[in-house]
Amino acid sequence: MTNSPSIREAFEARERSFMSPHGCLSSASRGRLKPERDSLIRTAFQRDRDRIMYSNAFRRLKHKTQVFLSPLDDQYRTRLTHTLEVAQIARTIARAMRLNEDLAEAISLGHDLGHPPFGHSGETALKEIFSADFSHNEQGVRIVDALEKNGRGLNLTYEVRDGILRHSKGYGPIIPEDPAELPCTVEGQIVRVADIMAYLNHDLDDAIRSGVILAEQVPAVCRRVLGGSHSDRATTMVRDLVFSSRIIDGRFTLQISQAVAEAMHELRMFLYENVYRSPRVHGEFIKAKKIISELYFFFLEHPQALRRELNAMGMAGCYDNGQPPERIVCDLIASMTDRHALNLYEKLFFPSPMV
Repeated sequence: MTNSPSIREAFEARERSFMSPHGCLSSASRGRLKPERDSLIRTAFQRDRDRIMYSNAFRRLKHKTQVFLSPLDDQYRTRLTHTLEVAQIARTIARAMRLNEDLAEAISLGHDLGHPPFGHSGETALKEIFSADFSHNEQGVRIVDALEKNGRGLNLTYEVRDGILRHSKGYGPIIPEDPAELPCTVEGQIVRVADIMAYLNHDLDDAIRSGVILAEQVPAVCRRVLGGSHSDRATTMVRDLVFSSRIIDGRFTLQISQAVAEAMHELRMFLYENVYRSPRVHGEFIKAKKIISELYFFFLEHPQALRRELNAMGMAGCYDNGQPPERIVCDLIASMTDRHALNLYEKLFFPSPMV
């Protein structure tokens, strides 16, 4: 029996030797909901990253909408490709700032697990028919805590769960002034910013490719300050964040220069008005809400069909504690992919041809 340090302990020692004091050390995690024995090979955040990547919810992201509903063209982003782009940007920033890349990656990979099918139209539908308090970030934490592995959950660390919960901005500022609105780690805060950097760039690309907007419609200030290509814009945003961030009153504070922040805000508003709320996208949004609503009420009214669908999706073991049917149906709908929801809707509501 050797007393030499494990591979995990060697990694943890390496983190202590090079990471910024403002980063979150793997060995300093606040722990998991249920205590576990440490791995001999992987740090706590490396294990979280792997658990998320091998989860059912992560695999389903490949068939969930980013902006354009259930796209048939392989060139459009899905929720999975968005997630991978966020992870790449977050790792780049964390590396440049000498922070914990593994934590940033784990949060990135898990940040959108709670998105229902059909993107934000699915989320809006569940707000209207299930609860005004429904949000994809809270649903993401519910997935990793209570729905994955047929109810056993992934048992992730506090820091990763906090990053998933607090990544969402809605229409709010990219970097809020109130620290209470931010994730507890700088790595989690980086993911929050990387998320908007990713979608500003790729949603613009997809909108131009689809013909919803023309490249020359992009506001001149955005092209002048951020650049005219995906690569230029991403480089500008990442570089500006890295070199503008400061230590203020002993706390590492993410900052973006005024010029870049204003250009990002202008681009964000342009996308909301000309892409997300465009007649073409909004028309599909209305159709998707109808699909979600009708599936929701169907399963409320047909408990046997609900049980069969839960079994098929490996979720039947999640509900032995008296959950109300509305919560169960919401979980089921939120876990579906666009493709599965469309196929199920056709099966349930379209007439079958006579033989």
